[in-house]
Amino acid sequence: MAEQPQPISPVKNFFAGGFGGVCLVFVGHPLDTIKVRLQTQPKPQPGQPPLYSGTFDCFRKTLVGEGVRGLYRGMAAPIVGVTPMFAVCFFGFGLGKRLQQRKPDDILTYPQLFAAGMLSGVFTTVIMAPGERIKCLLQIQAATGETKYSGSLDCAKQLYREAGIRGVYKGTVLTLMRDVPASGMYFMTYEWLKNILTPEGKSVSDLSAPRILFAGGLAGIFNWAVAIPPDVLKSRFQTAPPGKYPNGFRDVLRELIREEGVASLYKGFTAVMIRAFPANAACFLGFEVAMKFLNWIAPGL
Repeated sequence: MAEQPQPISPVKNFFAGGFGGVCLVFVGHPLDTIKVRLQTQPKPQPGQPPLYSGTFDCFRKTLVGEGVRGLYRGMAAPIVGVTPMFAVCFFGFGLGKRLQQRKPDDILTYPQLFAAGMLSGVFTTVIMAPGERIKCLLQIQAATGETKYSGSLDCAKQLYREAGIRGVYKGTVLTLMRDVPASGMYFMTYEWLKNILTPEGKSVSDLSAPRILFAGGLAGIFNWAVAIPPDVLKSRFQTAPPGKYPNGFRDVLRELIREEGVASLYKGFTAVMIRAFPANAACFLGFEVAMKFLNWIAPGL
């Protein structure tokens, strides 16, 4: 099965994971903005066209109306959270693998790698949930024409002032429902593809950059194939006015199915899939490059 990595170094994982996360956000944020706007656009009035007819229409209107900066709205929140989040994410995956090993040289099966990935999803939700809440609110406010928040910090302050810590962490359960299974699929797919792409007689650690990009990009596709439905529910719930969904995601799900059908759970699918490959390819390449660099300058760390 999968070849085991070197023993986990929290310090190296922190910096390498953080660098990989920054790469992911920078490459993927524009299409994340499009995804959220498509997922949260209001239902059109009878006889009226929707605000956005699709991914490319939303991209065009955002670019024309707000310029390139509009595509990067709300990026400060995920950038601030990205270093600790990806450090915890990659460390959590390594910890999940280690907990399942009876001996340090045990080779894990793919179901065990999936379980280890799920653990990383639990760990990252603590950091991910508030960042996602702030990001989504900032991404949609420009589309509504209102300017309630001047930036990420102002948004966090207002949310805390209005509803305390619960207001900042609104949508945590849905973030867990999205990230736990999706993270399992993410890491299992990446490890599986790395093994397949490794030439016979070679080490996984010697994979070329194009092969790492391919494995990371495809892992991102598999990740989002699992994550899109709960992500749609999460975006709706996190951007809804207070009290609109008293029973949480169940109310969001019922409303979406009743008013827009099952297909509404896959809103933003095109934007997500266009974004998933390059963003996650950049993430894993950034992580692998940073890890090799850290191993070179501080082999005993």
